[in-house]
Amino acid sequence: MNVMERFKLDGKTALVTGCRRGIGKAMAVALAEAGADIVGVSAQLEPSGSEIERDVTALGRAFRPYQCNFADRNAVYELIGRIREQCPPIDILVNNAGTILRKPAAEHPDEYWDRVIEVNLSAQFVLSREFGRDMVARGHGKILFTASLLSFQGGITVPGYAASKGGIAQLTMALANEWAGRGVNVNAIAPGYVATDNTAALQADPERNPAILARIPAGRWGRPDDFKGVAVFLASAASDYVHGAVYLVDGGWMAR
Repeated sequence: MNVMERFKLDGKTALVTGCRRGIGKAMAVALAEAGADIVGVSAQLEPSGSEIERDVTALGRAFRPYQCNFADRNAVYELIGRIREQCPPIDILVNNAGTILRKPAAEHPDEYWDRVIEVNLSAQFVLSREFGRDMVARGHGKILFTASLLSFQGGITVPGYAASKGGIAQLTMALANEWAGRGVNVNAIAPGYVATDNTAALQADPERNPAILARIPAGRWGRPDDFKGVAVFLASAASDYVHGAVYLVDGGWMAR
């Protein structure tokens, strides 16, 4: 097969959570550009006429929108049931939805911890287990997680987020160990500091922002489009021998 052919996703259906904006939106558009139809899920995704829907359908790909509160376990199971009933089989699962709540560890309330762990880790395990089971039965599939620099570092005032993203890195490897030999690739992408709504507080911080930029060898914050290439690679046949990897897309932060 020609190498460029290995990156094509024609005939595939990709489920992308957290697709309404930021990195998730960029990855959903990239998968559509590569040929995939998109099942998009976000907590506040419009039932029709969203920007992501317009971007995907403009490429000639189908877009099926769903809302889900990933902090509600029952809602996650309901989502899975609806997608199985209403959509083609999921070939590519992109677990990107996430949240972050900031408060120093000594003041970090149970409700912050519980919500972040549920959205960022538990819901993603449930989605991966359910759709992963289907992929294993068919003998093929791709699962991508959005990890973080805090899969490797502890961060400041975000203990729940750091714990959840550390868990995502371990979950990526755990699932890969079980499913690599059964035709299912499980990998993760670890963004560095990216200009999105989740990092708005850091971007506006007169001390943290310049300190962060000073450490990034690339000399800038990341942009959502920086994740399009790696998403297509990990979703396509080009990565068929890649299992359990956590890809840093961080402008060189972790190399510093």
